[in-house]
Amino acid sequence: MPLDQEPEIPFYEIHEVVVPHLGHVPVAKGDFSLLPKSVQSYIAYYVDYLRPRGIYLCDGSEEEANEVIHKLLERGTLETLPKYENCYICRTDPADVARVEGKTYICTKDKYETVPHSKPGAKGGMGQWISPEDLESQLNERFPGCMAGRMMYVIPFSMGPIGSPLSKIGIQITDSNYVLLCMRIMTRVHHRIWDLLKDGREFVKCIHSMGCPRPWSKKVINHWPCNPEKILISHFPAERKVKSFGSGYGGNSLLGKKCFALRIASVQARDEGWMAEHMLITGITTPEGKEYFVAAAFPSACGKTNLAMIQPTLPGYKVRVVGDDIAWMRFDDKGQLRGINPEYGFFGVAPGTNWKTNPNAMATFQKNSIFTNVAKTADGGFFWEGMEDEVDKDMPMTTWLGKPWKIGEPGLSSHPNARFTAPAGQCPIIHPQWEDPEGVPIHAIIFGGRRPTGVPVVYETFDWPHGVAVGASVKSETTAAAEFKGKSIMHDPMAMRPFMGYNFGHYLQHWLDMEKPGRTMPKIFHVNWFRVDEQGKFVWPGFGDNIRVFDWMIKRLEGQDVADETAIGFVPKPGSLNCDGLNVDWNKMFDLPKDYWKDDIKETKNFLETEVGDDLPQGLKDQLDIMEKRISGM
Repeated sequence: MPLDQEPEIPFYEIHEVVVPHLGHVPVAKGDFSLLPKSVQSYIAYYVDYLRPRGIYLCDGSEEEANEVIHKLLERGTLETLPKYENCYICRTDPADVARVEGKTYICTKDKYETVPHSKPGAKGGMGQWISPEDLESQLNERFPGCMAGRMMYVIPFSMGPIGSPLSKIGIQITDSNYVLLCMRIMTRVHHRIWDLLKDGREFVKCIHSMGCPRPWSKKVINHWPCNPEKILISHFPAERKVKSFGSGYGGNSLLGKKCFALRIASVQARDEGWMAEHMLITGITTPEGKEYFVAAAFPSACGKTNLAMIQPTLPGYKVRVVGDDIAWMRFDDKGQLRGINPEYGFFGVAPGTNWKTNPNAMATFQKNSIFTNVAKTADGGFFWEGMEDEVDKDMPMTTWLGKPWKIGEPGLSSHPNARFTAPAGQCPIIHPQWEDPEGVPIHAIIFGGRRPTGVPVVYETFDWPHGVAVGASVKSETTAAAEFKGKSIMHDPMAMRPFMGYNFGHYLQHWLDMEKPGRTMPKIFHVNWFRVDEQGKFVWPGFGDNIRVFDWMIKRLEGQDVADETAIGFVPKPGSLNCDGLNVDWNKMFDLPKDYWKDDIKETKNFLETEVGDDLPQGLKDQLDIMEKRISGM
């Protein structure tokens, strides 16, 4: 039998599943006989393979959530946060705290379906391939019998509004009820999904285990079973399948997120002619009442969530968020690009989030939320680095490691990757159309990165192919502060480097192919909130004042003559970016040092030609050559 292919298995019982070798396996909740045949086969195969003690068919109801929460409170996995309504704190095993990119693989028969034909010297960061043969041996070391003594939770979920033509369905199997609670927040878990599958519709198969069959001989820390030495996250794009083992944390276990919504969905998007991107979607309404929607992609630590939820400082503007992390976009029959947020919740980094930096996020998770690896205050609240001005400095706390702590004492209260998981619908500026099954129209796409020198606060690309080249050139730089010389450059093309599901060169060609006759192509912009002056101070205030950049972009969308053509694109004419009331230096925000840009395009070309190699599309090569020629003539 081909690797990991489920056979057709007959069934006979209503409240039990019959599988080879095991006989009758009890169904603790739900009616197995009512499931579509394809789902029955899927479940039965993995019951036989993973050997759980029982099956729990989830329906996404409040009663179900209350039952699971009660069990986790009894066990000690969750603690209540009585300062808020229906909020809980969880501490993981300290060995299981983040996505594990080094153990995340894409499995295809042909290596170059997954990774480009890189040239010698490449670091090979565009995806990580594993052969079916090598993966099979690793899976066989881990999965058989890994749910022994544990309940198998079967979670039907929709990425995107249930029934939307832009949405996709997944079914996750897991032995973690913490994962079930988080999946209820991050995806649309509902019994209606079974009905949608009765016509044989495709669903993405998501298989997850903490990797701790009972009896488990190793010590369990913080009531958090995991198997960090054996973590493996594998993707089967052709089979629309993800298998994750050993970790219960974030993207390693909430398989609807990066694994499905980006890695698998990017392949679905390629095959079906749409786009699955690591982008926020937000709507900006002008004082005149016109609304424009933008999608924006930034590498980590570049302010994506803050931008999605900004509080405008310009009077009359209103911003409403559709999504803060992932965008699925498809051209409709009128040639308009439309996008949805496939997620149902926010899974955000807690440290640095406060009532000043992101008040809308703070307001969102005041109820019905789960906080992982943050500190707990003595009065029943949450705390993390960045909240020092909002909590009594003498307030006793318990750190994420379970140690007593107060503000000002050595060490950290929370893990740097501590997270909040909160329903998106609770966001005070959630867009009323955020669940529109047709999606919202995308008028502009924005790329950005952390660029301390040389790159202006905003510029517009010349056209779609140039915009694709600019997106492929996304990078973030950090100054080596100790010596004040040199720089570390992290390339993150399209902000998709860790999340690619197929050959990155083919992905770039897919972007270029989006432009077709009859389609209205969004304008593409690049922004940089992080340029600094000679003293290392930011030249742009950022945060709510970023609405001023949106204001200029909207002027461009409306065809206003507010831009000067330069070698890198269209930059604001002096005075056309509203800086009223700001103490900023125009030249420091927009000057274009020729030597910097000559070095930058040379470095970018070398990176793409080395990493993508022979798979770099000719259209991108042409754009890079044109960009270099323009810059050389500055």
